[in-house]
Amino acid sequence: MASHQPAVDDEFIVAHTRDCSLRDGTRIRLRPVAADDKERLQAGFERLSPDSRYRRFLAPTGVLTERMLRYFTEIDYDDHFAWAALSLDEPGEPGIAVARYVRDRPGSDVAEPAVAVIDDYQGRGLGSLLLRLLTASAVANGVKRFRATLMRDNRPMYNLFAEAGGTFVTETAGLLRAEVELPTCELARAELLDSLLRHSCDGAADAARRVLTGVD
Repeated sequence: MASHQPAVDDEFIVAHTRDCSLRDGTRIRLRPVAADDKERLQAGFERLSPDSRYRRFLAPTGVLTERMLRYFTEIDYDDHFAWAALSLDEPGEPGIAVARYVRDRPGSDVAEPAVAVIDDYQGRGLGSLLLRLLTASAVANGVKRFRATLMRDNRPMYNLFAEAGGTFVTETAGLLRAEVELPTCELARAELLDSLLRHSCDGAADAARRVLTGVD
């Protein structure tokens, strides 16, 4: 579960931070996860229901250890990339969702994605938005395929993979292996950004465009 410190500085976070609104008017801030997000991540985890925690970790998980918090926040934005969504409508701008991918090995073109949205904000399109943004980041970093193990009854993640054209194979009675090919050509990347524009706010699409083009 080892990770290494980011090879970027605060300017990277600032350059890829955007404020926008979801379809229902909920105001959010989107930005890459930072090393000092440990308390925010812990607080968000505590707002997840036991069912949401189980679907995310595929096991009963009552607490995030210090080791887990370091792993989830001290990332390199290449082999391990994570986007955070913060609420601008709550005091202190708490974290309300995280989407991340982790390559199956350094430099691999296959990565495992994960999306977690606290229960109060589920059903507002936030998970779908973050998966699109995460996909844009993965494509920019050379990832060609997402692969994940899902609980069969994890409808939110199943729907996100299905919406992206994913395939599913039964691993066990309760688990599915999901895979989806990511866009690789320039036309497909443009279509991905068009999808962001149609389904989210301009700020999120602009953040994705900066990731894809490398313009900060």
